[in-house]
Amino acid sequence: MNSWLDMLPSSERQKIREKYKMSAAAYEKWRERVRERGPEYIEQEQEWNEAMAQLQFALETEPGLKQALKDQIRDDMQSLGIEGLLKSIELSEEAASALESGAFDVTVKSPSESEPDQLALEPEGTVGETLALKTSVAESYLSQLQGGK
Repeated sequence: MNSWLDMLPSSERQKIREKYKMSAAAYEKWRERVRERGPEYIEQEQEWNEAMAQLQFALETEPGLKQALKDQIRDDMQSLGIEGLLKSIELSEEAASALESGAFDVTVKSPSESEPDQLALEPEGTVGETLALKTSVAESYLSQLQGGK
């Protein structure tokens, strides 16, 4: 029986494999973190990755959910400020104005192959920046999503 991957052209299959393949250096960093933090770290990381994958799927398939999350982020940005939501507040003027005007997209991205996926904002326009939300903020949005089920 063929999988859905078999239906894709070989160039697309290679892109997918490369996206999810961890380099030897990243794998070694991950192993070191597991040694330092213990086996419960693996379970927590797996739960986080599963929740982020579910969120990413929901954002891609349910436009109403994506819009509701954008509205919530916009409201939180007005009450908490940009620095209250983002991990790094070093952003260009264009990105700051796009965020303030609500011209952004919500996505799930991995900052690097050795770090877990994160909920992030991508300001619209020619900015080309991806801005990760603070973990505590992302956790609160995830708990709202899971609580609503």
